[in-house]
Amino acid sequence: MDKIKFAENLSRLRKEKKITQEELAKFVGVTKATVSKWETGVSQR
Repeated sequence: MDKIKFAENLSRLRKEKKITQEELAKFVGVTKATVSKWETGVSQR
């Protein structure tokens, strides 16, 4: 998947569900910083 589309989709879907980056991070077992990196396209891992 294209990095930009992944980042945009993740951010959009998270906001639609009204959850914070911290809540998403806890749910998937990563740090808030990792979610932030995913949403900005810095990292996909």
